[in-house]
Amino acid sequence: MGTPPQNSEAALGAAGAASGPMALDAVDRRIIALLHENARMPNVDLARAVGVSPSTCLARVRSLRERGVITRYTAEIDPAALGYTLQALVSVRIRPGARHLMEQISDELRTQPEVAQLFFLGGSEDFLIHVRVRDSEHVRQFVLKNLSANPAVALTETNLVFEHHTAMSAGLRTVL
Repeated sequence: MGTPPQNSEAALGAAGAASGPMALDAVDRRIIALLHENARMPNVDLARAVGVSPSTCLARVRSLRERGVITRYTAEIDPAALGYTLQALVSVRIRPGARHLMEQISDELRTQPEVAQLFFLGGSEDFLIHVRVRDSEHVRQFVLKNLSANPAVALTETNLVFEHHTAMSAGLRTVL
C-alpha cells in the first residue's frame, strides 16, 4: 500500500493537531496573508496565488480553521454609514474594593451596541473601551449610563478619536 498524499485534508488536520498552531509553512502563511487582505477571495484565485491546486488550497484553509489559526471572517463596516460619526476611547479604572466585579463589568460592556472593542489592561487603567457613537451627547450618555453610574468605577477618561486607521497588515506581515 502507498502512503497517503502529504497535502490531503486528513494529513493536514493530523499535522496541525500534533504540532499546534505555530506549525505553519510558507503556503499556510501566504494563504493567511491573502485572506487577511481579502477574506472573500475565491478559492480558485487563492490557490492560483499560492501555487497549489484548488482542492489542496481548500484543505489548507479548512485545516487552518480547524486548528484555530483562522478564527472568523468578518466585514469591515464604515460606522459613519450607519450614523456613528464619532469614535472615542474611554479609559476606566475600577475601585480597588470592586476588582471582583471586573468580569461582570466586562461582560456588561461587551453587550453594549456602542462598544467596538474592549481591552482589559495591565497598568494604571483597567479597561480601554473603543466606542462608536452618533455624536458627543451619545458618548456622554454612554459614559454616564454604563460607567459613571456604576459604583465600582473609580475614574473614566474620554478621548475623542479624530482619525482611525486600521493597519494594512494588522501586525501580521512581520510574522508571516
